Parts: sequence; C-alpha cells; structure tokens
Amino acid sequence: MGRIEGGISLSTEQRKAEHIRICLEEDVGSRSIGSGFERYRFRHEALPELGFDRIDTSAEWLGRRLRVPLLISSMTGGTEEALRINRHLAEAAEARGWAMGLGSMRAAVEKPELARTFRIRDVAPSVPLVANIGAVQLNCGYGVDECRRAVELAEADALVLHLNGMQELFQPEGDVDFAGLLGRIERLCRDMPVPVGAKEVGWGIAGDTARRLADAGVRFLDVAGAGGTSWIQVEKFRSADPVRRAAADAFADWGIPTAECVVEARAAAPGCTLIASGGLATGVDAAKAIALGADIAGFGRSLLGAAVGSAERTAQTLERIEFELRAAMFGIGAGDLRKLRDTPRLVRI
Repeated sequence: MGRIEGGISLSTEQRKAEHIRICLEEDVGSRSIGSGFERYRFRHEALPELGFDRIDTSAEWLGRRLRVPLLISSMTGGTEEALRINRHLAEAAEARGWAMGLGSMRAAVEKPELARTFRIRDVAPSVPLVANIGAVQLNCGYGVDECRRAVELAEADALVLHLNGMQELFQPEGDVDFAGLLGRIERLCRDMPVPVGAKEVGWGIAGDTARRLADAGVRFLDVAGAGGTSWIQVEKFRSADPVRRAAADAFADWGIPTAECVVEARAAAPGCTLIASGGLATGVDAAKAIALGADIAGFGRSLLGAAVGSAERTAQTLERIEFELRAAMFGIGAGDLRKLRDTPRLVRI
C-alpha cells in the first residue's frame, strides 16, 4: 500500500487536503516548459462568412450530449472540502454542458464513509461523468470488483486509470511498482461493463505508449501533458525526505508538452477518443488542441480557485472559456467542430 505502513486512513485523507492547499497556495506549475500551444497561432480570417450565434460546438461522448467539447479534469475527493469543490464543479458542469472527471476514488473504495465526497450525480444528472482509479492499484490488489465499485459509487459512465509513476515516486507514501501493468489494464478493459480510459497527470502520453494502450483496449486517452501542474513540485512541498525534496528541482521541466502529445497520440491511436489536458487556460488553447486532433479539451487547476468559491463563480469561468473557444472559431471561419479540426489556419511559429 506504499512505502508508509498502515493503509489509507491518515495518508489518503490528509494527502488530499494537502494537495488542495498546495495547489491553491504554492507555485507548482511546470517550469521552463510550456504546454506547446504557445508554438501555434491561428491565422485570422477577416471574412468568416458565418454568424457567431450559429456556431455549433455540440459533441457527444459516452452516450451523452455535450454543449461544448470540454471537460473538467479529475482533481479531488475524499475530504469535506473536496466534497464542496466537487459539487461546485458538478453544478457548473451541468449548467454549462461540460463533461466531468472525478479525483482518485481509492479513498471511497477503501473507506465507504468517504464515498459521499464523490457523489455528484444528483446535481449533474446529464453530464458524462468519469470515475478514477490509479492504474498502479492494479498491482496492489485491485481488480474488476474494486473498479466496478468506484463506477457504481459515482454513478459514472466510464472509468479512467491514471498513470502517475513520477508522482508516486516523489510521494512519501507512493506506490512505485508499475511492472506488468499493461497486461492488467488489458484484462480490466475486457471485463469492465463500462468504457475504460487512461490518463497521465501532467507529464504526457507519447505516441508509442498511446498505441500500446489503445491495443490493450483503452477506449479514451487523456494525454495530460506538461505545461500545467507538476505533481513532482506538489509532492516536494509535502515531503520530509531531503533527498526527494532536493531532487524535485531537477525534474521541474520534466514531461512532454501537451500539444506534442496530442499530435502523436492522434496519429498513433486514431480510434480512441482523445482528450487534451495539461496547461490549458483559455478557450483559445482548447481550440488549438481540437485543431491539432483532440476530441475534447480538459481544464484542471485553472478551475480550482473558482470552485473553492462557489458554483456560480465556477460557471462564470466555464462560460468565459466557452466564449473564447467560440470566438476563436469565429475568427478563423470555423462554424462547427469538424471545420475546426480540418482548419488550415493553425500554423506553427
């Protein structure tokens, strides 16, 4: 169960609370490495030949309709503050028509009294909702039953397995046995009653890895590339280990930029739904991600501050991102998502 003995009672709940505090208060962004979207620009179209109000951003995922191809990325759960944050995010997702991912649900599976911190379906009845378990838990006794339990607790439409090896390595209580996981993921994909996806947490999924995951049966991929939160830096603020604290700075620019991951993963796994997250802050970033090949764009820590405040503040932030996405589409003359994906007006600089 990690390098610290004693299950999850202290470590997981305390860890989740510390993660929220650190992400809100400390500088944990990637250093000297961007998301890669800064290397691209849209060429303006002075004569778009379309009406802004008729731009169509609707999409479908996991059998549900989305008003916009946007996702609230997996962030938190397992504490009282996380419950409040998740409900604010869920209310905003329902109001604006976004999909939503939940934070790691290991705490809820192992401590049923914490399950309520992940239960948001009552305030988000129509959105695609994704439960979340660390892939490494498949090497720590988890199987179909535990993963199915996570999906049932959240009333989710799918399960995502997060791949966070570098975070676990720098985490005081981390699980670092990632050997043989691909075969376990393949068996889980075969046996689960809902689609299974895979996501990184901020260092990206390269093309060859995307292909291996797709061949194993993974139905959607969230590349979660570099350029946003560095979980090595987050764990540095938690660690009492002087070696790991010092070593964390050597990995401040670790990872594959998100834009690069999108291009590689789209070419390597054309049949997978592709989610671009990692360092996205605006709807223009989302437009670039979709133009590069993503189906959905995900936003994480950039929403956290608003979500701590209220559902209304969160919804305003989502609305701003949606407007930016539509404005970018208007500015290049793309009236729907197909035309955005096929646009010749995104150029590398």
